[in-house]
Amino acid sequence: MIPGEELIFLALGGSGEIGMNVNLYGCRGQWIMVDLGLTFADPDFPGIDLILPDLSFIEEQQERLAGIVLTHGHEDHIGALPYLAEELKSPLYATPFTAGLIAGKLEEEGLTGLVKLNKVERGGTIELGPFKVSFVALSHSIPEGNGVLIETPFGNIFHTGDWKIDDTPVIGEAPSTEALTEIGDRGVLALVCDSTNVFQDKPSGSEEGVHEGLHAQVAKASGRVLVTTFASNAARLQTIGRVATETGRRVCVAGRSLDRILRVAQSTGYLRDFPAPISFDEAMRLPKREVLIIATGGQGEPRAALGRVASGNHELKLGADDTVIFSSRIIPGNEVAIGRIMNQLSDLGVKIVTEKQAHVHVSGHPGRPELEAMYDWVRPEIVIPVHGEARHMAEHARVALAHGVPKAIYQVNGDIIRLAPGEPRKIDEARVGQLVLDGDVILPANGQTINERRKMAFGGLISVTVPVGRGGALAGSPAVRPFGVPVEQDRDDFLADATDAAARAWKPGGDEEKSREAVRLAVRRCATLWTGKKPVVDVALLAVND
Repeated sequence: MIPGEELIFLALGGSGEIGMNVNLYGCRGQWIMVDLGLTFADPDFPGIDLILPDLSFIEEQQERLAGIVLTHGHEDHIGALPYLAEELKSPLYATPFTAGLIAGKLEEEGLTGLVKLNKVERGGTIELGPFKVSFVALSHSIPEGNGVLIETPFGNIFHTGDWKIDDTPVIGEAPSTEALTEIGDRGVLALVCDSTNVFQDKPSGSEEGVHEGLHAQVAKASGRVLVTTFASNAARLQTIGRVATETGRRVCVAGRSLDRILRVAQSTGYLRDFPAPISFDEAMRLPKREVLIIATGGQGEPRAALGRVASGNHELKLGADDTVIFSSRIIPGNEVAIGRIMNQLSDLGVKIVTEKQAHVHVSGHPGRPELEAMYDWVRPEIVIPVHGEARHMAEHARVALAHGVPKAIYQVNGDIIRLAPGEPRKIDEARVGQLVLDGDVILPANGQTINERRKMAFGGLISVTVPVGRGGALAGSPAVRPFGVPVEQDRDDFLADATDAAARAWKPGGDEEKSREAVRLAVRRCATLWTGKKPVVDVALLAVND
């Protein structure tokens, strides 16, 4: 679909899910994209860490994509850029801190200079075809959170990105009610808005309020303290560094992503007074009461710093009298992984503190009172909930209507919404979906490779090699090798049975492919009788010359 004399909204990711945010706006034959994020894989994708959006819809008309605008530097908003931006051949636009993070990602993938990255000053404005895009400072849990005001011939859009109200931010600016009210005075056709915390009936709270809770926990700790938080939460890093100084502790930083955030933040004017970190060796030599460790891994990632500390596979060691503070929320789906690390820490005698025990975290997303305040400031004709699962977006639409917003549109990934002219409505559907990064290869999330891997993960694999001589006769016994099939105690008996089944299923002199399939089915039936499982069976033919 090519947009005509109209204003179109289309989410390719992030609507109906939390993560992987990708939004398109179309007008007069051109598109702009707001954010290009990824999400993290769950156990349904064995061997996969990262999930990317399927951009087929816009790739097929990439010459019409005027630019990609990035609201802020979280992975669910910029993480897919190193893997997909080069293919789109469209310039990127971001404020300095976000641009610094993106530049590092492009450099790691060897894309420096191949993807055009434009740095836009805070509060700056750019023109992309029929779109005039202005960056509007909003508070979030990372420096330089921005909403974007998108002015078009058919009306103005205010796309919030991720945001909250924080009147006393540790880093960055508090949202300007005057600026937001002025945006509303100019007229807002649609508010495209974060839905993450719509079920919270209280404001998210200020980052400054976390300081007191963290200070109290660190001050009373008798041993080493490790604080784990989202690496990108530079405001929290500032708070932790301040607490370390106030309690007489030296800071040790563990995690590559933390190192990267510190480097980019300091190069763009943030965290200039963060205490100079000490090495792992020095942290282990100092008296326990003099050390505060900041580590990645609070979501249960086994290869992150906290996971390796908990399993004893890190230079930093924790034990009795030490404390680990989880200064972050649990992302849904990570409960089991986080619980596993907490159990490992408990086995070491470590005290664990979470936001349930003390005020050590605040969210970066708006609760219901904050959403209602935004409605009052910008006074949109339409609210379009994004950045949420179905239940979040449906509730957000109800909240908006109940607060007096004239219209709310519930949409999901792939719904093509015409906002103007005329009544806003769904007019078509676009292809959407997920891709996976498997090693260095990008594949369909539900393609042959991943489906085969799921089957192998569930039932195991059996390879069968059939030696075939002249005339298609067997030239020996088939070789059967099971992998991940539960026949440990009776392996020899199973192998004998499966080998016999394969030999009996082979029909000499006939169609080789039919015989191969007969062998496959016979061995799988044998495995099912022995185990109750249906493993993947692969049959290879080995030509044997007499």
